[in-house]
Amino acid sequence: MKRIRNYLKVVYDEMVHKVSWPKWNELQSSTVVVMVASLIIALLIYVMDITFSNLMSVVYNIFY
Repeated sequence: MKRIRNYLKVVYDEMVHKVSWPKWNELQSSTVVVMVASLIIALLIYVMDITFSNLMSVVYNIFY
């Protein structure tokens, strides 16, 4: 039990005194960057899915 208590004290000290937490405006700008990147990746995957779907449809119509 003593080891667990010591571990939690060390973790608390690390989180409070040694970790540099981002400021609110940095957090907001990072969130916007992640949202825009996610949207671009989702759109790219959507376009690839539609393209391959249409391509496979053409291939299937040729052979069947």
